[in-house]
Formats: sequence, C-alpha cells, structure tokens
Amino acid sequence: MGSAKAKNISNAARKARIEEMRRADQARERRNRVLAIGGSVVAVAALVVGVVLVAQSQDDGDGGGSATSDAKSDGHFTTGADGVKTWKGTLSRNHVTKTVQYPTEPPVGGDHNQVWMNCNGNVYTKPLNNMNAVHSLEHGAVWVTYTGKAAKADIEALGAKVRKTPYTLMSPDDKQADPIMLTAWGHQRTVKSASDPDVDAFFEKFVQGEQTPEPGAACTGGLSQ
Repeated sequence: MGSAKAKNISNAARKARIEEMRRADQARERRNRVLAIGGSVVAVAALVVGVVLVAQSQDDGDGGGSATSDAKSDGHFTTGADGVKTWKGTLSRNHVTKTVQYPTEPPVGGDHNQVWMNCNGNVYTKPLNNMNAVHSLEHGAVWVTYTGKAAKADIEALGAKVRKTPYTLMSPDDKQADPIMLTAWGHQRTVKSASDPDVDAFFEKFVQGEQTPEPGAACTGGLSQ
C-alpha cells in the first residue's frame, strides 16, 4: 500500500512538473513573438544570412557527398512482458541537415533535424518529416501514429487525448506496420484501439519519462503544419 501511495505521489509530481513546463513554453512562445514583431528588417536580414552560413557549415562538416545518411542507430528491439518494444543499442543524437534513413518506422531515435515538431498536444493531419518528429521524441514527447486502416472513431478519440496532453503529438503514417502505434525515444508499441488500456499506460510512463534525453526541453517554438 505504501508503494502504491509513493507511486501516486510521484505521478502527481511529474504531472505538475509537466504542466509547469507547458506554462513556461507558452510564456516563451509569447515572448518570442513579441521579439520577432519588434525586430527590424536589418536584423531579420542578418538572421537569414546567419542561418545560411550555419547550414553551409553543417553541410561542409557532414561529409558533402551524399544527400542521405543512416541514423547511426545500431541495435535491435526487444519486447517486454508489457508488449513495449525497447531499442537495445546506440541511438545517436546529432543535428544533421541531410535526410536520415531510420531502421524503424516510425523511428524511435537517432540523428535528426535541429528543429523539432511542436508537441504541445499537437494533432497533425498530414505525415510528418521523421527528422523533425525524432527531435520531439528527444524532448520527451510521445508520438501517436496511425494508418488508413485505423477506425475513424479511434483516430478522433486519440486526437482528443493528445490535445489535452502536453508533450504529445499525433500524425498519420501509412508506412508503419500496424494501424495504431505509440512511440517514445527508444520505445514503441502497437495498440488495438483508443480504448486499449495500454494507451494510458504508455502515456503515463513515457510522456517526459525517464527515457527522455532532454527533459524539460521546449515542445513549442518549433515547426507546425
């Protein structure tokens, strides 16, 4: 009983911390908008030049020749008794500009774009660039994906859950093996429906969970469709 009480206290503390980070994200986003509006044309031009120079520098440092690279994520999945697959091996975390070929779909980690997809309960209606979504996973987000075989009712119910949950995002992915999949950094599972109890269990464990490489990093201020 004491263990259950301690777990409940821990979960409540984590939820409070996530909500506080969400408020900080929103404040940061408002502040950034004000700064952007107040910036001069000269400053914007200088920023564009700087971005170009950084991109060129990254391209030069990336080896130049090929337009793609692998994720440098050697390893394999092992499946636990709870049905969650855990990646055993290396998941590199470099920011790259070239297209990354990931060994899994959806990917569970690896090299990625320097800009993340917004994951503050964002529900996207078009497939995402994996390289941006992986950056969201690095920030501790859970990524819900589905194919055209998923029931409309399940898609709607999952969307409603994501919208009210900070550090989550959702998008279609017809390249994945199963109709509904849940992904976190280094972890993944298939669920049968939106009402599957494994959905809540996965969210509870992996939204800003212990697997997060960059806990507390922003889930706003990135890309949106």
